[in-house]
Amino acid sequence: MKMITFIQCCFIKPLRGYNTALSFFPLADTFLHGSKVFAAAPKDAPVSYKLVSMILACTGGGILVPLFINGIPVPLANDAYPIAILVSFAIHHYFPIVGEVINLAPAVKAVIVVFYEVVRAKVVVTFTVASATAISPSVFSFPVFGPIMCGTVAGCGGAFLPLSKGLDPLVNGMQTPMITAFIGATFVHLFLSTSLSEGVVNAISKAHLHLSLFFIFVGLVTSLGLGARKESAKTKEE
Repeated sequence: MKMITFIQCCFIKPLRGYNTALSFFPLADTFLHGSKVFAAAPKDAPVSYKLVSMILACTGGGILVPLFINGIPVPLANDAYPIAILVSFAIHHYFPIVGEVINLAPAVKAVIVVFYEVVRAKVVVTFTVASATAISPSVFSFPVFGPIMCGTVAGCGGAFLPLSKGLDPLVNGMQTPMITAFIGATFVHLFLSTSLSEGVVNAISKAHLHLSLFFIFVGLVTSLGLGARKESAKTKEE
């Protein structure tokens, strides 16, 4: 209980609102996306190509889902995010050594991953709840698939932008962020929309807490290559 209370004080209470969350950890989120964009971009790609690619990667879910539910896209609604994108872009463009150093420092990379996953969990929870409110029930007493789809897209929508990519991100199967976003959106929506959350104080905040822990665990294992190390160790033994 003490550990849960500590985590709530560190992560949940400062992140009551979506805008507040982005005000706390936007640089970690945009910096991590920037690392992927700059690694995948052609070496001779112009600055405009990298910048627009980074904007779409950082705000993909925050652009698509508001359009689905007739809302305002995140980069237009929150000035903190465009500022964070520009700062992260400048760091990657003018000081690429910073990214290389972070990749060589597992402790620093782990901190960035933690901040990134906390924000991503908040995005999934926020848009899952918002879409559940915006979508009217049809077959069941509450909308089932719509909010789950919106929550999933919110957590991994940047992978599909620009839309010219088509289904290329799925050629090799679903990526880890897609799987975790789908699982998270499903459990959060079913928890908040059914009797499971009855009598739970601050149910949305607690859903964010547990989803953050899940995202952080998977994110650290993936980013630090812990799973790959175990597989390589098994291969050596064989």
